Amino acid sequence: MVNGNRLNQILNIIHQDKRVSISELSQRFNVSVATARRDLDTLASEGKVQRVHGGALLIEKAPPEPPILQRSTVQINEKAHIGEKAASLIREGETIFLGSGTTVLETAKRLPFFQSLTVITNSLPVANALANRREINLVILGGIFRHSEYTAYGHFTEQSLAELNADKVIFGIRAICSEHGLTNDFLPEVQTDRTILKIGREVIILADHTKFNLVSTATVAPLSWVSKIITDDQTPTQVINEMVQHGIEVIVADCSTILPNRTGSEHATE
Repeated sequence: MVNGNRLNQILNIIHQDKRVSISELSQRFNVSVATARRDLDTLASEGKVQRVHGGALLIEKAPPEPPILQRSTVQINEKAHIGEKAASLIREGETIFLGSGTTVLETAKRLPFFQSLTVITNSLPVANALANRREINLVILGGIFRHSEYTAYGHFTEQSLAELNADKVIFGIRAICSEHGLTNDFLPEVQTDRTILKIGREVIILADHTKFNLVSTATVAPLSWVSKIITDDQTPTQVINEMVQHGIEVIVADCSTILPNRTGSEHATE
């Protein structure tokens, strides 16, 4: 039988320490390993913690996402390295979808020079970054304009997406956790995000270390939709292992160097 008082105490410990191990709980409460495991499973089933191998992590509520212009000054080097890694995965002749957000924008700025490449986007900053890349076949989707993100969403965007296919979808997300998958805080855009993810043969999520073990208001997609995650070298190994257990390939960008800023137009003269 589950002890409600013990569960509350365990939850307090996890809120304080952010994580806890089964062996630690077993010793602390003088219960069996099986009982400690069952307690964590109960808390996980209630969506209060994220179960990981040997213990559990705190699932924190993601704060509201600041506008894109504010986010452009945060984790600049990590985003540049993640964007560089994502750009290195693009191949000649592919059709790719580039979503919104500052990390995906770094990918757009760092795309290699190809004779043949098609880029689909609903992001005005991405479109602006690629406007002078005449070798790129640029497809810009219309729809309702979201002022804080400079992106298009809604019915008209989704209608266009229904007629498109992409080799790769490169996408940023507000929050990721093993329990709740990909979540976002702007409800009107959730269906558009789902439609975007569905057009890709391969879905690549770009997320720096601050995006993990968080849950936001609305579920965009389960982790089963994700092919790869590219993150930075501050993401905990335990979190990476959790993603791998979901069948996701995790690529960790080495952020020990400072990458030069790119505007995207620099490739136009290469």
